[in-house]
Amino acid sequence: MKQIIVLLFIFVQYFSPAQNNAYLEKSPMFPNCDSIAFNEQRNCFDNNVYNHIYNSFKVPEKVLNENYKGEVSVLFEVDTTGQFKVVYVDAVYDELKTEVNRVFSIFPKIKPATYNGRPSFKQYSMPIKIPLVDQRYTLEYKSKANENNKNKSITEFSKLEQEAKSEFDKVNKALKAFENKAHSSQLNIQFTHSDYARFDRSMNLVGTNSHTASKPLIYEEVAAYYDFDAEAEALQRETKTWAGEKLWNEHLVQLQSDDYWFTIDPILDLEVGKDTDADFSSTYNNTRGFLVQGGLGKKFNFYASVFESQGRFADYVNQYSESLKAFGPDPAIIPGRGIAKRFKTDSYDYPVAEAYMSYAPAKFINIQFGHGKNFIGDGYRSLLLSDVASPHPFLKLNTKFWKIKYTNTWMWLKDVRPEVTEDGAFLTKYMANHYLSWNVSKRFNLGLFESVVWSNSNNRGFDVNYLNPIIFYRAIEFETGQDAGNAIVGASAKYKWNDNINLYSQFVLDEFSLNDIKGGEKSWKNKFGYQLGVKYYNAFDVENLLLQFEYNRIRPYTYSHNTIATNYGHNNQSMAHLWGANFSEAILIGRYHYKRWFADAKLIFGVRGLDFNDDTDAFSYGADIFKNYNDRPFDAGVEVGQGLKSNIFNGNLQAGYVVNPASNLKVFADVTVRNFNPEANTATTFKSNTVWFNFGIRTDLFNWYFDY
Repeated sequence: MKQIIVLLFIFVQYFSPAQNNAYLEKSPMFPNCDSIAFNEQRNCFDNNVYNHIYNSFKVPEKVLNENYKGEVSVLFEVDTTGQFKVVYVDAVYDELKTEVNRVFSIFPKIKPATYNGRPSFKQYSMPIKIPLVDQRYTLEYKSKANENNKNKSITEFSKLEQEAKSEFDKVNKALKAFENKAHSSQLNIQFTHSDYARFDRSMNLVGTNSHTASKPLIYEEVAAYYDFDAEAEALQRETKTWAGEKLWNEHLVQLQSDDYWFTIDPILDLEVGKDTDADFSSTYNNTRGFLVQGGLGKKFNFYASVFESQGRFADYVNQYSESLKAFGPDPAIIPGRGIAKRFKTDSYDYPVAEAYMSYAPAKFINIQFGHGKNFIGDGYRSLLLSDVASPHPFLKLNTKFWKIKYTNTWMWLKDVRPEVTEDGAFLTKYMANHYLSWNVSKRFNLGLFESVVWSNSNNRGFDVNYLNPIIFYRAIEFETGQDAGNAIVGASAKYKWNDNINLYSQFVLDEFSLNDIKGGEKSWKNKFGYQLGVKYYNAFDVENLLLQFEYNRIRPYTYSHNTIATNYGHNNQSMAHLWGANFSEAILIGRYHYKRWFADAKLIFGVRGLDFNDDTDAFSYGADIFKNYNDRPFDAGVEVGQGLKSNIFNGNLQAGYVVNPASNLKVFADVTVRNFNPEANTATTFKSNTVWFNFGIRTDLFNWYFDY
């Protein structure tokens, strides 16, 4: 008897809480449900919801005309005041979403759900069938369905489930109209000389505290002088279709919220042309790829571009590309791009990828790490650091305060010649640069430059001595051994004559012997070069017309070194002027843009002193920076143009139209005229005359240099 009583007590204790909990929690209640049995009140709520929808919902005309059949999924809640609120709607047509929101906005306010007697909110999901049908169930059928936990047309969720099921919708709701945050971001403005001419004058007005030499420039710093948003608005082309917006005005994909944004664009460079001096029928380039850029928060941005390319260029470009050939089976290095494989019988396949991350931990600091190129200078050429070589890994630190901008760049480079490879692997070398830009006055800017190149000798690797951002590299070179690195120093200057005329210059010093200069014997030790230039903005009162003159002269053996790998080069290309050394040149440039139209003209007159490279004369005359300067024919009487003197003329005229300013997609046509006239012909150097016609469509992201 006692055992039966104990079992009965346990039975009552076990089932009582479950029964009580059912009555502690009540569903929202319409007025007509108040008088029915408790266990039928939930079914009554469901039927009232379906009844209201059936009587109030108006299927949009567009949906009816297209004979659509399907469902609209709705997630809604009844809050603590008894008000219906739509949380999320999933429908094929926007018109259906609008109608759902309208119908739920006119639901009557009802008695809210309660828990333990206190008002509580409830969240439900339900389908609405299209075409519209009466989805009400009889209370008897609905009661049986609830008892079997099957076929619930409206499902009730716990608070945690409610939050989870609305998470995706919250992400969608966080998206906003795209505003192009790139214009005030830490992203680089893609460095092309033609595009930088748009805002060059704005940054060089008398009285500005800008710094324009260290490139690429960041949007945030240029936006203080040039209104990118206003320019984008002025270039908008009117169109009424989604496809038209994507073609003429917008990124292909563009998403933005308060916390992040990103864009995706295709990359195209599709060209066809004719070289009158070539045996083959036509030139071409076929580049496809994609570009992704964006930002997380206000101070972190990222960029990535991937290019897959095949091409055949003018004959002189193909010959130069093959002269840069790396160790191994690949036939060429495309200048400025990278190692190329053979494609078909006379073309090249050259994939390239560039990417970087940009972060500003404080207002005056920007840090970048990536794979790309950099440039220092205000001219078309740079004698300090140029973008003519292939992309390479780099770490860059920009610090700006007061009248100072200080740029530190550390780079990982490759020497790909057969004589420096080990076990078939290219030799890795390193470069570290300092560049200090100081606005001395409203008109005058002074820049100081220092660089060192070193290799992995004695398993030295990346020497931490050069990580110090403010130390003098020359002192480190002596500390680690004079042959341990190749140090170069330089300077730049810019003077703003007025708002429309800027004078600029550069000076680079590799080695210097004062006694030899006094001796007047033109010693080989005097390894230096200089640049003089002038820019004339809004020339002759023509708005947006830029005229530029530049003169460059570099003495023989500059940038070369007695240690084979520590020259100032990467992938068999110079890291400064693309002609190396032992030359002089004069450049005339004109640039003009009007709305989306643009035109560029360029004339280059030069004299180079090349090597003979034959059985009778294998000396280094100072043009090839990859040759050991100890192979020189003499120590005194060294002059610019010595060796195989060659006169060069290179002219280019290009005109085009910006199809899409957001992705910088352009259609263009150009003609290049080149005359190369050496004093004597050799196996590798001979007279040629080229006229190269070319036209195409290009996503303009970097500078092509075909003027060698």
